[in-house]
Amino acid sequence: MRGLRILHVTPTYIPAWRYGGPIRSVHGLCAGLARRGHEVHVFTTNVDGPHDSPVPLGVPVMLDGVAVRYFPSHRLRRLYWSPPLAAALKAELPRFDLAHLHSLFNWPPVAAARSCQEAGVPYLFAPRGMLVRELVGRKSRLLKSLWLALAGRSCLERAAGIHATSPLEITDAAKFGYRLPPFHLVPNGIDSGESELVAGEPSPLIRRLIQGAPYILFMGRVNWKKGVDRLLRALALLEGVKLIIAGNDEEGYRPELELLATSLGIGERVSYTGEVEGADKGALLRQARLLALPSYSENFGIVVLEAMAAGRPVVVTPEVGLASTVRETGAGIVAEGEPQPLADALARLLGDQELAERMGAQGRVTVQERFTWDAVALGMERVYEELLACGKGKVVGHG
Repeated sequence: MRGLRILHVTPTYIPAWRYGGPIRSVHGLCAGLARRGHEVHVFTTNVDGPHDSPVPLGVPVMLDGVAVRYFPSHRLRRLYWSPPLAAALKAELPRFDLAHLHSLFNWPPVAAARSCQEAGVPYLFAPRGMLVRELVGRKSRLLKSLWLALAGRSCLERAAGIHATSPLEITDAAKFGYRLPPFHLVPNGIDSGESELVAGEPSPLIRRLIQGAPYILFMGRVNWKKGVDRLLRALALLEGVKLIIAGNDEEGYRPELELLATSLGIGERVSYTGEVEGADKGALLRQARLLALPSYSENFGIVVLEAMAAGRPVVVTPEVGLASTVRETGAGIVAEGEPQPLADALARLLGDQELAERMGAQGRVTVQERFTWDAVALGMERVYEELLACGKGKVVGHG
């Protein structure tokens, strides 16, 4: 396939790591595509929570072969509104072969979709796990419903295709009853040497935590959606094991979890590290007996791949996008989120070292064979080729 000129539009980007998996997955895909000989550009904002990322504005910054342009957002920052980004889209979109838009309840991808329609540039829309009825209904329901009615639905329906990272994401999106274009299933990935890249000497805090009693690891944003409360209730049914919760707590959810742990009588067995990277992250993954991700909703679950790459077995709930892969490959156990079945799954791996090692080894092989960014980029390249062949350079959709 000839090299394409591809534009990715996303609300936030490196180095705004606080936004978790989407930051890593979008950049991993872009870098993989660049390695395959495509000219990959990213338009994003410099928003990093209440602060701005320390990056140049309006000029390309090269990251792993990807040309990233950051635009300021001075007002309506929760929507990542940026008039300079809109101006750049209008001026430059016609020069791209296609666009790949990420996220849904934010201004940049919706603005980009409209610009694509005006310029006749086909675009692939990646909701990134946001097109889930339960999530829309639980938080800011009226605002999100209004957003979908006024902008989101049209942008989805007029796309050349929808990028889903798991079968679960396709199932969730179909529940809305929209006249969506074809779904294209391309998973997220991981760097092929991830477990080696995070080797090294951990900090004193992490060295202390990983010593002594075996531990279950939760890693990710400390957010209600991640189901940490499920994990605490399951831990209360187990003895002789501790839980390490590694992740940033932007929403102030930790005090609620601490109260729950205290009421369950397990407060002394639960530790919090805050956000971890590098050697600390590597040590936590390698020394854990298992990783647990009991999310209420998770369109993919990058941390599951990270644990698999480190040779650790995983326990996930059916609501995690990678659950079907975990079940199919034998890399861990898929358990319901109620306390007893979740505790039973944890106890099974904690009590059977041979089973845990076998599952961990299978997870490592699975990542190497199917989930490196180079393999994912190849799959996405084929999707782009199909969209361009079907659309012949024009927007395909149900507008």
